[in-house]
Amino acid sequence: MNLGTFDDGSPIYRQIAEQIKADVLDGTLGPDAQLMSTNQYAAYYRINPATAAKAFQQLVDEGVVYKKRGIGMFVGAEARAQLQQQHRKRFFSDVVDPMIERARAIGIPLDDVVTRIEQHEQRKDEERRP
Repeated sequence: MNLGTFDDGSPIYRQIAEQIKADVLDGTLGPDAQLMSTNQYAAYYRINPATAAKAFQQLVDEGVVYKKRGIGMFVGAEARAQLQQQHRKRFFSDVVDPMIERARAIGIPLDDVVTRIEQHEQRKDEERRP
């Protein structure tokens, strides 16, 4: 996990939960991966154990992690797929829909937007080839 400092203005427990979800999304934390304990987490990042516990509880409530009593917290088997689905929905409402509205407002035909996206993907595909 790569937290560094907590500084985005939101509560620390939310930043912790968001970082863990980001690690699940990018594959850093896979299905059934064990998280550090609340106390380990608190000591490592020098935060109150109650703050770490609140972050973990949020993740449990969201179905991202599960508890094994006396053992620890683990990433849920379907956590990545669940998070991907949530992010897909937000991507369209937060990114694509406003982009379409902006393109219309400044007179860019949607076909041009689609062409640009396709060209971008072609360039990325070419960069990935050996």
